[in-house]
Amino acid sequence: MVILKEYQLISQYSDLSFQTLFNTVSNAMLLVNDAGQVVQANPSAQLLLGYPLETIIGLEVESLIPQRYREHHRHYRQAFNDNREERPMGTGNTLTVLTRDGRELNVHIGLSPLHGEIKTYTLVTLRIVDRRRQAEEDLRISEERLRFAREAANLGVFDLDANFNILYWDDRMHELWGLDPGSPLNKKQLLSAIHPEDIALRQAALKHASDPDGNGRYHAEYRVTNFRDGSEHWVAAVGRMHFHDGCPIRLVGVARDITEQRSLEKKLQEQRDEAEQVFTQQVAAQTASAIAHELNQPLAAISAYSEVALHALENNSIDTEKLQRALEGCVKQAQRAGNSLHELLAFLQKGDLVKDQLNINDAVREALNIAKSSGFGNFRSTLNLEKNIRPVLGSRTHVIKILVNLLRNAVEAMQSAGVSTAAIIIKVRTNTETNMAHVSVQDYGPGVAPDVANRMFEPFFTTKTTGIGLGLVISRALAEANGGQLWVEPSTKPGTTFHFTLPFAPPAFDASM
Repeated sequence: MVILKEYQLISQYSDLSFQTLFNTVSNAMLLVNDAGQVVQANPSAQLLLGYPLETIIGLEVESLIPQRYREHHRHYRQAFNDNREERPMGTGNTLTVLTRDGRELNVHIGLSPLHGEIKTYTLVTLRIVDRRRQAEEDLRISEERLRFAREAANLGVFDLDANFNILYWDDRMHELWGLDPGSPLNKKQLLSAIHPEDIALRQAALKHASDPDGNGRYHAEYRVTNFRDGSEHWVAAVGRMHFHDGCPIRLVGVARDITEQRSLEKKLQEQRDEAEQVFTQQVAAQTASAIAHELNQPLAAISAYSEVALHALENNSIDTEKLQRALEGCVKQAQRAGNSLHELLAFLQKGDLVKDQLNINDAVREALNIAKSSGFGNFRSTLNLEKNIRPVLGSRTHVIKILVNLLRNAVEAMQSAGVSTAAIIIKVRTNTETNMAHVSVQDYGPGVAPDVANRMFEPFFTTKTTGIGLGLVISRALAEANGGQLWVEPSTKPGTTFHFTLPFAPPAFDASM
């Protein structure tokens, strides 16, 4: 409050010509009292230091100086107060000031004592030493911070032209490729180090980034063979394509070694697979045990009644009444077995199915993310999704489970066949014949023979060495529970295509119904 009154008095009684000069001069000016507090600041000072007038008034002048210089400045200010004489700006009078946002600026400083009727003030004049030099210093500091950040994250920086020729390749990128820093590297050498199975994935990512209708984002993960020692490393690269008049001109990005991360993910996935397999086997064993328990007595009774009937027929001592009772017993026990089996299945499937409207295209993208994050991401995906397709009606959990299972089967099929360029095409369209959403998942694996296709949905039938043959059975059951169908398209050619359909949601669907 005291400083504010002092500011008001100075503004009211100071000479008009001084006020005009003070407010219009291009140099930054501060008026400081004997206590070292700012009582006036012209617009140039407010702009330079980043403070509005109401905030800078009353500040101790040392708060406008970096912490490491403040104590020294207090002694210097006290010495000036003891011996007030004008000290004009010059090459020897420099000071580092601190802006409101934390930037440090080197300035020339001039000090002029102003003697009032009651108090003496100091007029402080500031001028940036060299704006170009200051900009260069800011750039140097920024680059230094960026370098520290790169080193901390172990990142390499690359810069490619429109044809993906190398414009810049820093030392870390050379290290990832097993080259000496600064050694020449051309496009052909760059590609020769990338694993053959990953080249198509990288090219697809580059094509996506070069699409002028996209966001220019580049992201690829691929294996690199080190030129120096022949070791194989996983590299993750991210960047952004720059465009001019709709044409790609330059790709700038960073890359890092993710070999340890990939190794850890692989181990975790193996552990998850092992745990899932054990759990699935236990579920299958318990289910089979329950079925055997429920069917054992009816089957034993059927066997006994059948033996009585056969014995009568073999001895030509047919007692029609006994034979009828035996056959009726067989029928009754068979019906009992069927009823027991239906009751058991109803118990295993109990629970209300919660259906809701969902965007099938969003479900496809979510399933892709889940598959890739679960260790099955080493493939190139192509999405042909019908735009503005109507919402489907179903359980989101069930739909995602079906898609993830089909993607996983496709990846495993291609891996077992040694396919070098693993790729999956997912199509979503409206099936006009059934008026349902139609999803197709196509891989480039070995294909499925017609005789195998006929048995793929049988329980416990599998072509995998580690499978138990329930995945597709469960997927079909989930599709049918949601009002759709799941089937495979037989083909002797390479590649397998699975199809499944889901009903569209009614226009006025209410999930609570």
